[in-house]
Amino acid sequence: MPSSANPPVLARPVPGPLTVAVAQPVCAAARRPDTVSENVALHAEAVREAGTRLVVFPELSLTGYDLAAPAVDPADARLAPLVAACAAAGAVALVGAPVVEADGRESIATLAVTGEGAEVVYRKMRLHGAEVERFTPGGKPVVLELDGLRLGLAVCADAADPTHAEETAALGIDAYVASTLYGPGAAQAERRDGHVRDRAAAHGVWCVLATCAGATGEYPDSSGGSGVWAPGGGLVAQAGTAPGELVRAEVARTGLPRQ
Repeated sequence: MPSSANPPVLARPVPGPLTVAVAQPVCAAARRPDTVSENVALHAEAVREAGTRLVVFPELSLTGYDLAAPAVDPADARLAPLVAACAAAGAVALVGAPVVEADGRESIATLAVTGEGAEVVYRKMRLHGAEVERFTPGGKPVVLELDGLRLGLAVCADAADPTHAEETAALGIDAYVASTLYGPGAAQAERRDGHVRDRAAAHGVWCVLATCAGATGEYPDSSGGSGVWAPGGGLVAQAGTAPGELVRAEVARTGLPRQ
């Protein structure tokens, strides 16, 4: 399991900013035999379209927000098309899925997919609502290091809790990267943008948000509005409400003290 003290490193540092895309793909209907395979194909298409080093997807993106969906093994052969797309693009994709531990505990997780395969890099810490009936919260914040930038990871309710960002930023990060789901409507859109804007302003870091759009699992609709915010809280790029949209930005080191 990745640790906050020794973050997973996906590449040697290289000069220049990190190119990032946030994707809100169409989500396949839940609870079908081909749900994961269809979502993997849509993820692979987004990676090819993005042409960026990092592509971030929403919470539980491989299954949709379906709390009854079977856990996904990072070694599952159904992920092969996404692994191949990442290999061809030289990309890292952060995707969401339920996962099961060796002791039987289950988590809502972020998986990092590269051209070499997939691994669990983060487990959601702040569970919400009915999630607590099935899942175990992750134990501590995690920083993923990619090309010399330190990325603090979050899943949905994590990003809604200021203390999670405080704990993560204390590890020394350049960006706070959240995979989320917000409901539709103006009030939820305002809440969504306020969360990431406040985190960027409070900690002087980039905020990268990939959130669901349209139907996803148990939700008939969701907010869209995936985007990137600069240190200080200024909006850099943002998608609309439609599923299938993707936006790109460049994220640089912040110059803040780092561990």
